[in-house]
Amino acid sequence: MNKLEIIILAAGKGSRMSGEKPKVLTDIAGRPMLSYLLSTVKKVHVNKPIIVLGYKADEVKKEIGEDEKYVLQTEQLGTGHAVHQAVPHLIPSAEFVMVLYGDHPLISPETITKLYNSHINQNSSPVTLGTVIVPDFDDWKKPFYDFGRIIRNKEGKIIKNVEKKDATPAELEIKELNPSYLCFNLDWLIENIKKIDKKNAQGEYYLTDLIGMANDQGYELNSFVLPTHEALGVNTPEQLALVTRFIK
Repeated sequence: MNKLEIIILAAGKGSRMSGEKPKVLTDIAGRPMLSYLLSTVKKVHVNKPIIVLGYKADEVKKEIGEDEKYVLQTEQLGTGHAVHQAVPHLIPSAEFVMVLYGDHPLISPETITKLYNSHINQNSSPVTLGTVIVPDFDDWKKPFYDFGRIIRNKEGKIIKNVEKKDATPAELEIKELNPSYLCFNLDWLIENIKKIDKKNAQGEYYLTDLIGMANDQGYELNSFVLPTHEALGVNTPEQLALVTRFIK
């Protein structure tokens, strides 16, 4: 994995968490949430990940440690914009980039490794995405209703991702979901990330727009189904309680 760089997006405030603390510093079982993902990454990868910070960046650095690799996103303009800020700081020898999230602490070392291997062991797609499939949105699976939907054509090929706020009622019924765990060929990412626009309900640059972009360029997108609970993130106190259950 020495040709892989990992970018961790950790710039958000977490306005629904009812506090002034940066979301990635939210306490889970006595530790800041971001520390779980960092511990996992360090088990499988020798290079330090690039952590994209924004809201109260100095507070995050103080808590997590100054010796990590940080990039500042001065304006929170979306996930695509955040990754764009990190790309110039990747090591010169990198050929692949994986994007993970500081508020998703449950992904395992095994899943990171399998996502990477799934990407490098296929020959055609510049993007590999981890997906989750749920039978319904009941009980502990309620948070997945807010995830992007994976849109496939009649032949079963992925053609795009649609975020919940941009989805039609029919698309909202789709139960293959996108937690946005993505692995890219770096050269393709550099060429295409600058083409993302913000013509969507959020007015943000969605990293997931690269999925549809790759399809439009004629690529057959590669995907990997990951354990459902590993895709859980924290956006609300209720989701924090749920994730804490899996941590313990």
